[in-house]
Parts: sequence; structure tokens; C-alpha cells
Amino acid sequence: MEALDFEAQISTNRRGVTFVLAGKNGAVECMIVRAAMEAYFWLPIDADDADDAKTLKTFHDGVHRIHAVAHRKLLAHPSTRLELTTADFSRS
Repeated sequence: MEALDFEAQISTNRRGVTFVLAGKNGAVECMIVRAAMEAYFWLPIDADDADDAKTLKTFHDGVHRIHAVAHRKLLAHPSTRLELTTADFSRS
């Protein structure tokens, strides 16, 4: 599974960062929730909506681990949509 060339972006509901992975059955829409980024990737808790650039930089700094966890979760539970929460990173 590989990351596609779609740029990561802040989700429309502002709960996290969305990105797309290529799966065996096509593209998989993924999101890592903000709480997971705060707990495991050092996103400042007080970063507000004006800090989109900081949120995206935090995502890109941890993208290899984020993709690895997403890949493992998709292997265990194939889906067309995936949400990564703090529980997913507490096990890795």
C-alpha cells in the first residue's frame, strides 16, 4: 500500500487531517484525528484554526508512522474509509 499524490488537508469538520492511501481495492480515504496528533505527534493543544500550516507540518513530520499505522489497520479491517484515533497509536 502506498500514499497517493493527493495532498493531505485539514478535514472539512476540522477534526483532523485527511489523506488518501492506495489499497488493494483502490483508494482509501483516511483521517487522523487531531487528538492523536496532539498525543503522539506533538501538535500543540492550543493550536487553533489559524494554525492549519502547523497542523499540516506536524502531519508531514509524522507521515511515515501515520501511514504505517493506517496500513496495519487496513490489513486488519479492509475498508474504503479509515479513521485513525489515539487508540491506534497507543498500540504501535
